[in-house]
Amino acid sequence: MTDTPSEAPPHFPSREEILRFIADHPGEAGKREIARAYGIKGSAKILLKRILKELAAEGLVAKRGKRLIRPDDLPPVFVMLLTGHDAYGDLVGEPQNWDPETQGEAPRLTVLADRRRVEGPAPGVGDRVLVRVADAPPGMEVERVARVIKVLDRKPQAVLGIVRHLPEGGARILPVDKKARSEYLVDAAHLEGAEDGDLVSIETGRSHHRFGLPRARVLERIGSMKSERAISMIAIHTHGIPYIFPREVLEEAEAAGPATLEDFREDWRAVPLVTIDPPDAKDHDDAVHAAPDTSPDNPDGFIVHVAIADVAAYVRPGSALDREALKRGNSVYFPDHVVPMLPERISTDLCSLKPGVDRPALGVRMIFAADGRKKSHSFHRVLMRSAAKLAYAQAQRAIDGTTDEVTAPILDTILTPLWAAYACLKKGREAREPLDLDLPERKILLTAEGLVDRVYVPERLDAHKLIEEFMIQANVAAAETLEQKKVPLLYRIHDTPGMEKLESLREFLQTIDISLPRTGNLRPAAFNRILSRVVDSPNAHLVNEVVLRSQAQAEYAPENIGHFGLNLRRYAHFTSPIRRYADLIVHRGLIRALHLGPGGLPDGAEAKLPLIGMEISSCERRAMLAERNTIDRLIALWLSDKVGATFDGRIGGVTKVGLFVTLDDSGADGFVPAASLGADFFVYDESTHALIGKSSGETFRLGDAVRVRLLEAAPFAGALRFEILSDGRREKPAGRRPDLVRAERRGRSGPPRGRGGPKRR
Repeated sequence: MTDTPSEAPPHFPSREEILRFIADHPGEAGKREIARAYGIKGSAKILLKRILKELAAEGLVAKRGKRLIRPDDLPPVFVMLLTGHDAYGDLVGEPQNWDPETQGEAPRLTVLADRRRVEGPAPGVGDRVLVRVADAPPGMEVERVARVIKVLDRKPQAVLGIVRHLPEGGARILPVDKKARSEYLVDAAHLEGAEDGDLVSIETGRSHHRFGLPRARVLERIGSMKSERAISMIAIHTHGIPYIFPREVLEEAEAAGPATLEDFREDWRAVPLVTIDPPDAKDHDDAVHAAPDTSPDNPDGFIVHVAIADVAAYVRPGSALDREALKRGNSVYFPDHVVPMLPERISTDLCSLKPGVDRPALGVRMIFAADGRKKSHSFHRVLMRSAAKLAYAQAQRAIDGTTDEVTAPILDTILTPLWAAYACLKKGREAREPLDLDLPERKILLTAEGLVDRVYVPERLDAHKLIEEFMIQANVAAAETLEQKKVPLLYRIHDTPGMEKLESLREFLQTIDISLPRTGNLRPAAFNRILSRVVDSPNAHLVNEVVLRSQAQAEYAPENIGHFGLNLRRYAHFTSPIRRYADLIVHRGLIRALHLGPGGLPDGAEAKLPLIGMEISSCERRAMLAERNTIDRLIALWLSDKVGATFDGRIGGVTKVGLFVTLDDSGADGFVPAASLGADFFVYDESTHALIGKSSGETFRLGDAVRVRLLEAAPFAGALRFEILSDGRREKPAGRRPDLVRAERRGRSGPPRGRGGPKRR
């Protein structure tokens, strides 16, 4: 190690002492705090910086904003799901958003509730709570506990189950939750017409006989287990997503009336704004317009208008609507329906920017130079009237030369200027070089009965990119304005990738002869150069997927660390207040900052923003899991009558217990147990992400194309199990290497052993 500088304190901390200090101050220790604690001054700070850089490179510490943590440390405040009791009867829980693939087994902490601070009944198993990590009280065997700050959601009292009629009458209810301890009996009088095999919601806790199963009654008949609605309801209940609006919320929404030009509103009804959305969209919360800038000071520049539904006009701070919106955090989108953040009276009626109807909005007017650089912007509270409602493909067809009765009259006056402005803004985007991943999203097309018809990947159009870039620029403008006015806000932040994930990505890329720089300030452009090397190659989708996994997860917070993926210094969500609570907070901030009338951010709100940011970030991840679980279950159900069929796919994951395969045609993921591969012994080589035959050298590596047969489909779990039919590549036998984990395989001619592994998430 380099000699200690002359300005170093008498005792410069060792690496072990620095790590201990970071461990003792999780989420609170930064370079400045370490220097202050050990009296490090002057040029000695250079040595401290060097040591911290070495620790990060070795994966021993990670950065969270300007703070340092150990990679497996919990943040000081986080959302926890209460999962059960320990041997002493105390509640225990796990972090709700823990990712076992990248973080290992989730930590379990004993939970203590402070009855002086937590309102309402004491928290219980199944509740979702906000907790703070603290030292355990004297006498406890554990060192650290989680103290409840707030109960976010109580466990739903209803249970979902499948009806199985009994010969003697009544029915047995099989809960869909695998953790359920018991089945239930329902008398015939309380079945509410549910048929055998139906998914139902039941009320439990009714009195039952001393012996036998507990009794229940059917609250709601959801329908056949083969329908999309039934499968999405499983996700809703599993993840505790609120889906029934309280009466007071609905009454408040119904009492709202249309907005007028009062309350400091400008008249934008003559501006020909249009909405461009998916064809099945029910709410339209953003409208756009563009025109060439006629100012001689801005040759070839453009003026862009973006108008966003003024939800703050109806959802006031502290109201029943506001409390419910915060509880939900965001809307949740399933293949054939939406669980909205706001009641339909607000989301699809009063706030939806319908064509030809006056609607209140917050508008931003942005001026762009010819090179795509934004020169200025201003926000306005307006009354607008949409000139047309368009679908993405419909607008694109018009630009490409095929108009219809809606697009023909507005092609030259509205659509062509929009595309010209997008060409201008695209120059600025290309200069900024955001992370450019190419990961098409799977879409499920349903039949009229709610069953899967087919799985497809929709084409990515310029119409999509136009709206996306206009919205990004509006979001940046919102963050800039609130910063300038010194009004608190929730940023949309995206941290730089962690050292551990980068090292894993680097090892993977080496297996396909691509290098990732080890030094320097890594920017999105470095990833884009890697992605450009694999365009149109067999590894293209895989490399995009692995690069995505290496990225941090975006979240909401009042402290700004920038947005790495978009390569932006400041960014906030402003453009979707109908479906995201974060955007509503930003709207209120703009109303307060610019004195735009009632409904602004109240005084003292800044103290609540850290907790609100954590809550809605948790709600967002909850929604993503529910949406993904529903798609997985629907695809597994769709493939359940194709057991025995063969498919082409690609190895998308390798573990010591087997392979994960992604099918080419549907994007469905399934597992191949290592024990079912063949007669050889296989070992797992972590550095090459491969299973290698000990004797034969037969190798199955991440990214390899394979042919598989479907052996089992489990719709409830959303899991598929495959058998590999194609041979692996031939490489050097693995031999007996102590650093590799062996996985025994049976012959391909025999039946697969076991039921397969867990589905990749």
